Amino acid sequence: MNPLERITIDPRMCGGRPCIRGMRVRVTDILEMLAAGATRETILADYPYLEDEDITAALRYAALQADHRVLRVA
Repeated sequence: MNPLERITIDPRMCGGRPCIRGMRVRVTDILEMLAAGATRETILADYPYLEDEDITAALRYAALQADHRVLRVA
């Protein structure tokens, strides 16, 4: 399975923000936990319905979103 297939966007859920597998766990929720120092193991223990591949998918999605050209810096 392509990791990005785990990312779903539904305008009726979480304001259309990217979520994990149709659940109300946003990609930003996972990224914020990781940025705050949470380990994969901690996240998976706190959210037992998530899978390790979901965390990988969130990171991959974020990397792709950040990878764009900057045409002009003010």
